Amino acid sequence: MKRDSHKPTGPTQRMLRVGELVRHALSGLFTRGEIEDPILEGKVITVPEVRMTPDLKLANAYIMPLGGIGAAEVVEALNRHHRFIRGRIAPELDLKFAPDLRFFIDETFDEYGRIDALLRTDRVQRDITRDGDETDSD
Repeated sequence: MKRDSHKPTGPTQRMLRVGELVRHALSGLFTRGEIEDPILEGKVITVPEVRMTPDLKLANAYIMPLGGIGAAEVVEALNRHHRFIRGRIAPELDLKFAPDLRFFIDETFDEYGRIDALLRTDRVQRDITRDGDETDSD
């Protein structure tokens, strides 16, 4: 029997490893406050995820300022300074070529909030309680 030889649909281990290297380098850069921009001044920026393209030439960094306040302006400012940021993190990456950077708002926080709110609704709580009562009687 012949094996199915299709490509994996998810990121490779190398893409994940390099993405994590970029994420750590960006986090350190933001912590040190090396980017001179009035919009970024005093902002605490988290980098929950960096997704690499398969050729490792582009890093899509998902960021969120603390509290989510001014996220669009922060992303815009970071994209304006992407060449400077690339030059600052390149030595830390130990790659042949430093990836180009693109910044996006991380919307997973909003998604977690929507899921949490849904789980707290009376309808879902009623179903959870009803299922819990049935398992207790077994």
